[in-house]
Amino acid sequence: MTTICKEFTVDAPLESVWDALRDFNAVHQRLAPGFVVDCKPGQGSRTVTFANGGVAQELLVGIHEGIHRLSYTVVGGKASHHMASAQLFAEGENRTRFVWITDVLPDALGDYIDTMMTQGAAVMQRTLSQPAA
Repeated sequence: MTTICKEFTVDAPLESVWDALRDFNAVHQRLAPGFVVDCKPGQGSRTVTFANGGVAQELLVGIHEGIHRLSYTVVGGKASHHMASAQLFAEGENRTRFVWITDVLPDALGDYIDTMMTQGAAVMQRTLSQPAA
């Protein structure tokens, strides 16, 4: 199994970053606009379309309020296993550490997922660090 971890700091308070992350069906608007170009809500799931044309059916596993963690899995598609989580940690009053981890099988998908996560992390860092409108 390939494990990919992306970690970055956001210049915003934990609560504002958490508010955007936990809004599962607004990923294309509040978390990664431009990287995710569409999100169609389902029953405990979402279908996301990426800027590169890729589409993924993501099933919400859990939103863990007390530890600021969201987890999801991709169902269908090329991966025989895909589990991801994003967790937030306060770093002072106005900074948040964002940790995004994905486990995926087969290993051959690792480079593709790593590239996608690198692009997504850069967009999320930029988006979440912007002052609230």
